[in-house]
Amino acid sequence: MSAETDAVSTSAYSSPAKSLGDPGITPLSPSHIVKDSDADDAVEQLFLVVVAIDFGTTSSGYAYSFTKEPECIHVMRRWEGGDPGVSNQKTPTTILLTPERKFHSFGYAARDFYHDLDPTESKHWLYFEKFKMKLHTTGNLTMETDLTAANGKKVKALEIFAYALQFFKEQALKELSDQGGSDFENTEVRWVITVPAIWKQPAKQFMRQAAYKAGMASPENPEQLIIALEPEAASIYCRKLRLHQMIDLSNRAPVNGYSPSDTIGTGFTQGKEHVRRNRQSRTFMVENVIGEIWSELEEGDRYIVVDSGGGTVDMTVHQIRLPEGHLKELYKATGGPYGSLGVDYEFEKLLCKIFGEDFIEQFKIKRPAAWVDLMIAFESRKRAAAPDRTNPLNITLPFSFIDYYKKFRGHSVEHALRKSNVDFVKWSSQGMLRMSPDAMNALFKPTIDQIVQHLSEVFDKPEVTNVKFLFLVGGFAESPLLQQAVQSTFGSRCRVIIPQDVGLTILKGAVLFGLDPAVIKVRRSPLTYGVGVLNRFVEGKHPAEKLLVKDGTRWCTDVFDKFISADQSVALGETVTRSYTPAKPSQLVIVINIYSSEQDSVSFITEPGVKKCGTLRLDLTGTDAAVPNRREIKTLMQFGDTEIKAMAVDVATSKSVKVGIDFLNY
Repeated sequence: MSAETDAVSTSAYSSPAKSLGDPGITPLSPSHIVKDSDADDAVEQLFLVVVAIDFGTTSSGYAYSFTKEPECIHVMRRWEGGDPGVSNQKTPTTILLTPERKFHSFGYAARDFYHDLDPTESKHWLYFEKFKMKLHTTGNLTMETDLTAANGKKVKALEIFAYALQFFKEQALKELSDQGGSDFENTEVRWVITVPAIWKQPAKQFMRQAAYKAGMASPENPEQLIIALEPEAASIYCRKLRLHQMIDLSNRAPVNGYSPSDTIGTGFTQGKEHVRRNRQSRTFMVENVIGEIWSELEEGDRYIVVDSGGGTVDMTVHQIRLPEGHLKELYKATGGPYGSLGVDYEFEKLLCKIFGEDFIEQFKIKRPAAWVDLMIAFESRKRAAAPDRTNPLNITLPFSFIDYYKKFRGHSVEHALRKSNVDFVKWSSQGMLRMSPDAMNALFKPTIDQIVQHLSEVFDKPEVTNVKFLFLVGGFAESPLLQQAVQSTFGSRCRVIIPQDVGLTILKGAVLFGLDPAVIKVRRSPLTYGVGVLNRFVEGKHPAEKLLVKDGTRWCTDVFDKFISADQSVALGETVTRSYTPAKPSQLVIVINIYSSEQDSVSFITEPGVKKCGTLRLDLTGTDAAVPNRREIKTLMQFGDTEIKAMAVDVATSKSVKVGIDFLNY
């Protein structure tokens, strides 16, 4: 008997939860956050500090704030290492395991150590970079999903993510202990991990599982970890901006005292100077009042946050609710894999065109460390690309590239360039690829075009009219080419604003979110969710092939009982309630399949586009032995948070029932 028929929904016709109206005013100071249940209040007080980890595709970092002084955000200590042309508080998201598959190092340390290994040795070590995208691109993500190291060997993704999170956990606790002079316990920390808003439920759950494995929180104490959505975090921080903390790309007003006729670049350089002077402290004061940007926003104003990072670009549209500055999401988060990695990929395609795909594939496997080197050299030149640049960009080719190419092909790199017919890329006698600015800009074009195209589609949605500001955040937002494209396309519709320390925006916003998770009051559901149920068969309404006769009763099978529709707004704490009855009194576990669809109107779970996406498992063991013949289990689900949550109660005894909602292992 299938799970669908095990549970008969007693409220098949009840409508999804109606909005509860405004859930009251939440004070801004995090010491007394209004929670929906009093039970959480005790938990809230226990955390001394909130630590947020921005686990990025290309770079990562952490920041923290003590709950006693929430207006101070401390960004992590400077890391050892660092690259020419890249000034950053963050560290590359790279991880190195020993040949025995034990954790060795993370970040610059991992990269440099791997790089210094002898090639005969390095092929046994497992080096991973840019692995976060795997969670976005894997259609059927499970706990068993593998990642491939630079040397081609496979390791479970969960292990790699857990190692990375454990590294950050240890670094942060060590810094907190050093600062406080006594050992800081993990129990005193509320952790926040950021993920792209466009990630599906399984990927968010995967992150949570990895954090449990890293010992940050546990299934018994899930509140210790909050999953934050990257553009939401950025949005929370952007509201606090003062005028000197941002660059306004629109020509409406001079910012920082320089006139709009200055190029985009100079504003940014001045901005960077300002940041550099303040960088020694690493502590950022956040205005407790609302920033100056907000003083221009009125009740109901809308703005869009575009978070452009290494792997993904995702955007969210928020509306401001005064007086307390709560946020309401107006349109479901959208985006795609249009991060700056796309530019690296175009560079790789260019190399394949010049030197041959067969050579590049071999080179990556045989000389993985040199390949990493080449990509680092490219990265610093990539950052030098700008719309008005006239002089060429030189990329140093590692010696082993030149050497290996000669062995592989029997002729020189110079010869390959001459006969490749690739204009704009020349060989310079110093052993460099010399790219004209046009050639470099061409590498950015496909990715930037996709971002602009996607943004145009969002702007055309009826929910997205009258947007006042566009905040461009994330590491890729530092690119003058992207800035110019966004400004020239959308500058007439809204003001395009870039926070000064644009790469740290999400990190700081994630800390603010951890201090007050209730700041975003209304979200939009990305998908339609529901379950399959049996309903009484109605002649003329239900198709004949769905008829099931059981003990003389006529049932219609496969009915989609909708919990929530795609793009429906849901308030924080709002619940969708359903009651389920075990098929027979002795049944101790009810497993209900959850289905999802991108369509709003779904009648049956067998329709095209409807997929099974998870399970709801009610565990009735350990509830009273004297069970009535017909038990009713009331299930409450919440769709208004960053993750989907569920709880359940046995109606007869009012005891809570153990419930699991699982999008990963079903």
